[in-house]
Amino acid sequence: MDLFADDPVAAPLTYPGRIPPGSGVLMDDAYVPREWRAGGAAIAALLASAGQAPLDARHRVVAVGSNAAPSQLRRKFRDHGVRAVVPMTLAEVPGVAPGVSAHVSRWGYVPAAPIETQGEASRLFVLWLDERQLAALDLTEPNYRRRPLTSAVTLEDGTPLPPPFVYEGRHGCVAAPGDGRPRRLTSQPELIRSLLDGSAALRRLCGSTPEEFVANVRDDTVREAAYLLLQRERTGGG
Repeated sequence: MDLFADDPVAAPLTYPGRIPPGSGVLMDDAYVPREWRAGGAAIAALLASAGQAPLDARHRVVAVGSNAAPSQLRRKFRDHGVRAVVPMTLAEVPGVAPGVSAHVSRWGYVPAAPIETQGEASRLFVLWLDERQLAALDLTEPNYRRRPLTSAVTLEDGTPLPPPFVYEGRHGCVAAPGDGRPRRLTSQPELIRSLLDGSAALRRLCGSTPEEFVANVRDDTVREAAYLLLQRERTGGG
């Protein structure tokens, strides 16, 4: 799979983007698979060979949406003049799952936001970011606030990590039809189709297909009106 064939900015209906099948290191224009073993020795060696900050000097952030897509990370860091060399390690993250933020991005997709899932765990990527990368990623997340999780996470080999950061949504999350609990993130075409099917007002505003939705919400006025409609369907937590 070519992880860099597209990204959600260029192709919004591909959101959250192409996600790697396993742990590795984003190395500029490549993704180098590396499992977490022996304290991350193979990843540490790769960082050292590239002259990059070691693991113990990096901040850990759980990715619940497109930050787990190498193409999206590469674009974000390039836009801010930061080199994209980032370890990405799979972990079991308790009490958190990807939900649906109650807003629409300016590129046309409806993005993810973390939701609380008491008693459940999700298999998510942990990003290991140096100081410049963390500062750059913060700048790309105006609709989110970075906060620490309350629980430790567990890497593939059973190694526990102290609670990492996560980007919490500022707009709340969209509720699932019927029970009012937060929606779970699905593929973007499926998600948008479900939102349109559930709201005649949203169909009148944005069209009847995911493609029409993406095209129409790029207009600032339409996007703001769609945001207000999603806010009516929001659940409290981010």
